[in-house]
Amino acid sequence: MSADPAPEPDSGPLLIACALGIELFALRGAGAGAGAGAVTVLRTGMGPRSAERAVARALARGPGRPARPGEPGGSGPGTPPRAAVIATGFCAGLAPGMHPGDLVVADETRDPAGSTVCTGVRVLADALSRPSPSGPRRAVHLGPVVGSDHVVRGAERAALHRTGAIAVDMESAATLRTAVRHGVRPVAAVRVVVDAPEHELVRIGTLRGGISAFRVLRTVLPAFFHWHRSSLLPGGELDGHASPPDHPGRDVSL
Repeated sequence: MSADPAPEPDSGPLLIACALGIELFALRGAGAGAGAGAVTVLRTGMGPRSAERAVARALARGPGRPARPGEPGGSGPGTPPRAAVIATGFCAGLAPGMHPGDLVVADETRDPAGSTVCTGVRVLADALSRPSPSGPRRAVHLGPVVGSDHVVRGAERAALHRTGAIAVDMESAATLRTAVRHGVRPVAAVRVVVDAPEHELVRIGTLRGGISAFRVLRTVLPAFFHWHRSSLLPGGELDGHASPPDHPGRDVSL
């Protein structure tokens, strides 16, 4: 995929939320050339409560107000209201046949507090499915992503898959739910599989799976910027692309 430039300073803000330092490291450079306040990468900390608190603070902070000492912060200045929000980072795949390094695009996120419909999922999945300049074409899976407050393994993983979910993580559902509570805005969740039913974290090969997931996470920013620009077009290119009924669980890699 040709490198899409970051959004221009007047194109509206984009908040990219992740939980871990290694995820933040993979996303470094997101704001390069983007201008003041165009892109913020926010490290929320692990778990749904940390995600809720960090995202709520970021969205309420207002334009140009940097994070206070001790607040989870990111690579850019404060994020104004109505920022488009993407939750990203690593996840556990739930569907048989998934592999470390596969990409998951949520059509909705779910947790005990409810569900949030994602916008522009086809635009995002199509962009992520294109060949990356730094590697081969990536497998992209599209479907519901469920939230948990703990690491999911074994029988619990299988039970979640039976609900129709294709992946689980601890922050996406809380991030997007918090984002839409603070105003109508485009929201999305893109995760990289770090372990899967046949490749669980407790097994030998975990390190290799983690390296694969890290390398893939480093390539997602052009697709994020494309999705963001599409959401700002007159008439909304993303309109009508939320939760397509023919896509849950579908592998959209070409």
